[in-house]
Amino acid sequence: MNKKVLQTLEYEKVKDQLYPFIQTEQGQVLVDHLQPSSDFDQVSAWLQETNEAVLIDRLKGGMLLPALVDIKDQVRRLEIQASLNGAEIVSLAQVLTATAAIAHFFENIQDDDLAGSVDRLAAKAADLVLLPELTAQVNKAIDETGQVLDSASSALASLRRLMTGHENAIRQKLQGYTRGKSAQYLSEPIVTKRSDRYVLPVKAEYRHQIPGVVHDQSQSGQTYYIEPQVVVELANEWSELNVLARAEENRILAELSAELALHSEDLVTNALILGQLDFANAKARLAKSQNAQAPALSTDQSVVLNQAWHPLIGEKKAVKNDISLGIDYQTLIITGPNTGGKTITIKTLGLLQLLAQSGLFITTGRPSTVAVFDQIFADIGDEQSIEQNLSTFSSHMANIKQILQQTNDQSLVIFDELGAGTDPQEGAALAMAILDRTRSLQAKTIATTHYPELKLYGYDRPETENASMVFDVETLKPTYQLLIGVPGQSNALAIAKRLGFDDELLADAQSLVNPEDQNLNKMIQDLVDQRQLAKGERADLAKKTAQVQSEQTLLEEKTLKLEQNQAKVMMDAKKEANHLVAKTKKEADQLIAAIRKERLAGGQKAGLSEQDLQKQKQAISSLHQSDHLEKNKILQKAKRAKVLAPGDDVVVQSYNQQGTLVKKHKNGQWEVQLGILKMLVDEDDLTKTEATAKAQKEKQKQHRQKVAKTAHSSSATGRVQAKLDLRGVRYEAAITDLDRYLDTVVLANLSSVEIIHGKGTGALRKGVTDFLRSDRRVKDFHFASANAGGDGATIVTLR
Repeated sequence: MNKKVLQTLEYEKVKDQLYPFIQTEQGQVLVDHLQPSSDFDQVSAWLQETNEAVLIDRLKGGMLLPALVDIKDQVRRLEIQASLNGAEIVSLAQVLTATAAIAHFFENIQDDDLAGSVDRLAAKAADLVLLPELTAQVNKAIDETGQVLDSASSALASLRRLMTGHENAIRQKLQGYTRGKSAQYLSEPIVTKRSDRYVLPVKAEYRHQIPGVVHDQSQSGQTYYIEPQVVVELANEWSELNVLARAEENRILAELSAELALHSEDLVTNALILGQLDFANAKARLAKSQNAQAPALSTDQSVVLNQAWHPLIGEKKAVKNDISLGIDYQTLIITGPNTGGKTITIKTLGLLQLLAQSGLFITTGRPSTVAVFDQIFADIGDEQSIEQNLSTFSSHMANIKQILQQTNDQSLVIFDELGAGTDPQEGAALAMAILDRTRSLQAKTIATTHYPELKLYGYDRPETENASMVFDVETLKPTYQLLIGVPGQSNALAIAKRLGFDDELLADAQSLVNPEDQNLNKMIQDLVDQRQLAKGERADLAKKTAQVQSEQTLLEEKTLKLEQNQAKVMMDAKKEANHLVAKTKKEADQLIAAIRKERLAGGQKAGLSEQDLQKQKQAISSLHQSDHLEKNKILQKAKRAKVLAPGDDVVVQSYNQQGTLVKKHKNGQWEVQLGILKMLVDEDDLTKTEATAKAQKEKQKQHRQKVAKTAHSSSATGRVQAKLDLRGVRYEAAITDLDRYLDTVVLANLSSVEIIHGKGTGALRKGVTDFLRSDRRVKDFHFASANAGGDGATIVTLR
């Protein structure tokens, strides 16, 4: 991306807003080098990382990183086998500790609702090299200030205990001089230090009263700092211990440096990754502070910004505008009065495009789309150069010439006050020629102008659209609102009238206005009136539509509730009827058994045949009313409406956006893929698209046809298999198949059959068992033997 446009659109000022959120010097380096990218995949990856960091910040409060310094100097010293001091080792220890903390943070994420939603950042964290033993060793030896701890070695701990004992003995002896008769010889009754030796402040005239070694003298010469002779020997011994302790500390530091040198590459890698995570964290927190949103990326070089505002102005002060380019038109010409907001509008478009191509969220009130341009060019502001003796017009033309030489179909070109600074007629002609050139190069172009000729240009040229900044004539103030489709209207006479100019003067001015300009203003005013009328009608229609939809939803809910209540009443009635049928069937079974017994005992051949008895038994069984869900269409429909599965296309009602289900999390929420974004959504906020519901309905229809075909085939051949395989069949459909199958085998007089349901989760096995336990056609049932399928199949004995 060319450097000039970054300066023109104040890109660096927005980038500076990242620094307060940066914790590491490595992250600061990444901000320093941040530039927009023209690689689509790179921009998409950057935006995904920012989106994941925003998700972590919203659900986890962000990634907590300490302030880390750049460790390249320390690592360079390790590579030449130098021994680091305590402060230098502390900077490396902080990297080790932060590495362990971040790795642990992402390990915990894998166990909660964010698992699978932050894959890019989790992949970076997975590249961290954990060094737990080295981390423990360093933390045991060095404290956070860089001092060597007693726990670093037993020798150092022993030496320091001896030093403490000597030091206490010295202080105790010297405290004796600060009390009693000796105190009169002191300037102050205190014990102090000079040259790392404990001394007393003795008055100059009494220096011979306290024999010892003089280590210093006050500037006035009135005080001598004397180490009394009674503690000299103890102090000498303390100094010897101190030398040994320092030697031991240096040995420990050298040993730690050697250990750290073995992992210098890992330390550099970890510091770099921590910097990248810190950078992503900063982008997320900047987005939160700006209330910015993630943009979608278009593949056709189109830009649609909804309710956009300039990030340097702030959401509360700025006027939000809808800005689009590249769909219905490739060139947008904005007209309107000075200080009306034209320049800030085109800057907003250019700056948000640069920020998006840098992986940053953009300041829009609603979901928006940006492109990925190879180059963005801008000619904005006063380009006059005193050194080069160029006028404003000349410098603008020189800049535009360079822009046209580099522009192609992958470029966004921004012109402010195109052709201004010269003769209006020639300037307008030149402006139109420049716009024709960018259009022929197929670049996306947005330009502001004062020239009325360019208003007609927007109507005459293909793929070109007019726009204007609305001016309130009543208050004589700009509204800063962008109006696409309508050119700017000349308001000079209207403003003069509001300011109190007399009618005669205004009439004279009106007579001097070109009639074509008057017609143009009337046309523009008519367009504005029609647009405002259409806007009002659209708002009224939207309100009525929303009301109708709300009433329709309420009616559907009431209807569904009524149908469910009716279905429940019907099921209760069927259960009661089944109870009576079961009782009757039991009595009939007893009667049939008695008749059969009597007939067989008497050897009778007359009367009812075995086939007649079976027909009577089946007639009684047919009175049974199924109360299973699969035969209750109302309740089954209600259940199917909310059955969701990964891969289903759904609509997120709160956003009115279509997405695809990824997976269901433990808390009941679904992870939904919306374009390049992933988010967690409550199940009640999701509805299946018509296409998904239709596909599932078709699949169920095909399954029913398959079952019916199988039953028909069995009936047609006159043979019924003594085995039913339910593996892979959904629960409700499996119970329906089992019920039909039992009807078939009873009619075929089979005494024993095998039901194969598989093991799986055990849900289908339990459902089959519950059904068989309550079915009157079943005499007994048990699982198959171990070598015949075990509890994956059930053997059923029929009555």
